[in-house]
Amino acid sequence: ISSLCIKYHIYNMKDALPTREEQLSTLRNTEEFDVLVVGGGATGSGCALDAVTRNLKTALVERSDFSSGTSSRSTKLIHGGVRYLQKAIMKLDYEQYMMVKEALHERANLLNIAPHLSAPLPIMLPVYKWWQLPYYWAGIKMYDLVAGSQCLKSSYILSKSKALELFPMLKKDKLVGAIVYYDGQHNDARMNLAITLTAARHGAAIANYTEVVHLLKKPDPKTGQEKVCGAHCRDIITGQEFDIRAKCVINATGPFTDSLRKMDSQKTANICQPSAGVHIVIPGYYSPDNMGLLDPATSDGRVIFFLPWEKMTIAGTTDTPTEVTAHPIPLEDDINFILSEVRNYLSPDVEVRRGDVLAAWSGIRPLVTDPNSKDTQSICRNHIVNISDSGLVTIAGGKWTTYRSMAEETLDAAIKAHNLSAGPSRTVGLMLDGGKDWTPTLYIRLVQDYGLENEVAQHLAATYGGRSFEVAKMAQVTGKRWPIVGKRLVSEFPYIESEVQYAIKEYACTAIDVIARRTRLGFLNVQAADEALPRIVEIMGKELQWTEQKKNEELEAAKKFLHLEMGYKARSEQLSKATEISLTAQEIARYKKRFYKFDKESKGFITTVDVQQVLEKLSIHIDENALHEILNEVDLNKNGQVELDEFLQLMCAVQRGQISDSRLAILMKTAEEGLDLRGPVSVDRSGGGV
Repeated sequence: ISSLCIKYHIYNMKDALPTREEQLSTLRNTEEFDVLVVGGGATGSGCALDAVTRNLKTALVERSDFSSGTSSRSTKLIHGGVRYLQKAIMKLDYEQYMMVKEALHERANLLNIAPHLSAPLPIMLPVYKWWQLPYYWAGIKMYDLVAGSQCLKSSYILSKSKALELFPMLKKDKLVGAIVYYDGQHNDARMNLAITLTAARHGAAIANYTEVVHLLKKPDPKTGQEKVCGAHCRDIITGQEFDIRAKCVINATGPFTDSLRKMDSQKTANICQPSAGVHIVIPGYYSPDNMGLLDPATSDGRVIFFLPWEKMTIAGTTDTPTEVTAHPIPLEDDINFILSEVRNYLSPDVEVRRGDVLAAWSGIRPLVTDPNSKDTQSICRNHIVNISDSGLVTIAGGKWTTYRSMAEETLDAAIKAHNLSAGPSRTVGLMLDGGKDWTPTLYIRLVQDYGLENEVAQHLAATYGGRSFEVAKMAQVTGKRWPIVGKRLVSEFPYIESEVQYAIKEYACTAIDVIARRTRLGFLNVQAADEALPRIVEIMGKELQWTEQKKNEELEAAKKFLHLEMGYKARSEQLSKATEISLTAQEIARYKKRFYKFDKESKGFITTVDVQQVLEKLSIHIDENALHEILNEVDLNKNGQVELDEFLQLMCAVQRGQISDSRLAILMKTAEEGLDLRGPVSVDRSGGGV
């Protein structure tokens, strides 16, 4: 099979990525870099790519993983900002207008340079009052006009019936019509990684899990003033410390901007005003496959997006002041706020249940204030480039879509301030990793040449672009008639085991890197991610030669990540919070009857053995380990058995919509129905028992 693809993908040694160890060796042993970028998010990676393509000797360090912070926790939109344009028009704010114009230019560029990771997405704005229709239409048309020749597709008005045809989940009452406009959507963590890997392939020395301990300084020979000349770093994985010397240091640390600024000077005033944005993921049936929704006026004035993403539905975002932390946690209040807003514009036929939240996360927006500006509110969504007295260049604020232009502006300022020898930026139109060889039909070659499932092939093409052949080449034979290669990590998602091996080539160092950023499993479904973890750790352990202790540590760290940062805790607490059993006497009697079909001896509890015996009668076979997992979800006191009270609590939570996919509840209901259907065999049918 592999021979079929040799003609398509022969990579020379120059094209191969250096290993992380080789990158660290370059960082340690290079006498002096032109530029050292601190921070591996979208902006930091953008700065590294801009610098290295201007032929500057470039280094980048990130204390966690690339895109581990805000850049992987966005709304997944590449947009100009419809609401900013509204502010610009209403307040005659030229700066806001230029910000939208720049973002729309960058939107077009990003869709062009990473076609495998991004695509235009139609977004519907439902209208419930007649007077709003011309008002919103004028605003959206202005959005098209500002985009000019880079307008993705022209916006248009829909009648009520057509809007409901395209978005059948919409609330019909009082709906007047709708307006549809286009923005871009992308896989943010993979996009960030593509920028980082492109910088590495152009010669930048990059390393994740490498933190700056303190900045290096030396006196300026002319003035005697202390100037930043590099950083003392520590490899978090090995503990090894070393110096990286550079003519210029760029601070692109997002929410942690002020931490690095204070390493430069303790007297520096804070410029970052962190804001938490929470998003939730709910099943794909909540939205059409290719149509998003914008609620421009929620109950408290915030804008809510409701978008299809990776065959799921993503809803958000909130906007609340927060403290800077490396591990933001989604709060139950924020999750419920989003759900209540979603209920406002979905049909009453669609029951929006808390239990349908498959994952939730919080991202910290690094909003900035300019100490020199009187009016900080109007620029809080923009960015600033600041150069300290000691020469530290800081880029702060901005948004995902404008990462490239922010990087260009930062490098222009850095080159001027540090007298670096470099030409103009070359990143407009520069294809990102995997984009060059991608075509919309590339996945067909993967199916034909390797025998991958159609869904898996489409996923690989949309994730790795032209490099998806490398992942397919590593996939193991399944032993089945179909698919020939590509064993899935979990049945309902197209992620395959060879992606874990390939993730290590892309500098994944931990199991969290794989479930959160190399794949997006942790962001899409925390339970599925939890289920895939043991196999992921096993594959990584073999590749990276982990000890059993290291494997256990990785497993626990990843479970903690899912529990706290991806909303598993908030999800699992829905059952334990339902302590008050608010069922009617009739419902209690019905559920007790169901329970005692399993608890034959009236012990007051059921075990895996009880469930197994009932299932055997129905010729249903479930693995014992899987049964343990199913019961463990409901076993609140963790004593290995499910008591009647726990079962009634479960059924109450299911009824309230706090839990939507309890395997035990569905299994017992199905088994009860199966037993009732069987019933006793009548005498005439049995031949009188003879």
